[in-house]
Amino acid sequence: MPKVKYYVVWKGRRTGIFTTWAECEKQVKGYVGAQFKAFEGEVEAEAAYLANYDDYKGKPSSHGKWKLASTQPILPSICVDAACSGSPGILEYRGVNTETGEQIFNAGPYAEGTNNVGEFLAVVHALTWQVKHNMHIPVYSDSENAILWINTGECKTKLKHSSKNAVLFALIHSAVNWLAENKLPEGKILKWDTKLWGENPADFGRK
Repeated sequence: MPKVKYYVVWKGRRTGIFTTWAECEKQVKGYVGAQFKAFEGEVEAEAAYLANYDDYKGKPSSHGKWKLASTQPILPSICVDAACSGSPGILEYRGVNTETGEQIFNAGPYAEGTNNVGEFLAVVHALTWQVKHNMHIPVYSDSENAILWINTGECKTKLKHSSKNAVLFALIHSAVNWLAENKLPEGKILKWDTKLWGENPADFGRK
């Protein structure tokens, strides 16, 4: 049996929540400036309908799902994520305020990188940023590899060094040295539960 989707229409011939694309399409097709988006769950759709379209525009449908979960991430905290076009490819990463989604830092683009490298560097960047701002809050990543590399203090990437990604390898070297010199308190780096909370707030929305 196909899974039911919920279509929120903020602006169209009729607004509301629809359970079929056919009904949603009637409200938005040919309607100038239509605002709509599909959601996997009814509760998420209802919450989205009561919010503003701009809060969801260009973001994964599960954006903000964590706010409705029975168990929620620790706040305040920082979420980090990376985006890489190809492997290797053009890489960038960023960190955001978990609660508000406000971007705290963004790095890149870097040539000939990988997503795992970006995730690793993003976590270390969040840690060093906190030191500079005298903050002590958790950092969430949805990358098991990045968290493992942070905990072991090693970036075990299989990425080949080249003249194009020399900057990335310099950043990796600096990050590994920083981890060797700084002891992380327990519970500082946490796994973002994508299944329970939806997409990481730092996700670039390019999947």
